[in-house]
Amino acid sequence: MLFHVRIEVNIPSHVDHETVERLGKLEHERAADLQRAGKWKHLWRIVGRFANISVFEVESNDELHAILESLPFYPYMNVVVVALCRHPGALSAAT
Repeated sequence: MLFHVRIEVNIPSHVDHETVERLGKLEHERAADLQRAGKWKHLWRIVGRFANISVFEVESNDELHAILESLPFYPYMNVVVVALCRHPGALSAAT
């Protein structure tokens, strides 16, 4: 199953800089692991925002939810998920 996921991170002002730096490092490590595992297929930064557009390929809704919850910035994320399916007019079979 493919999912288009828009993630925007909103860190409250009371969270100290060191915590944000630590979570950022962990977030990058987790994202890299998920990309190497083939779960996080695309990762695109939204210019000027602490946000991204991503495509995940997972077995189920529950797996995607577990992946999102495993992200270190998850408590500060606003997430919008859209399920995707192949368009009949698509020329490419690539995911």
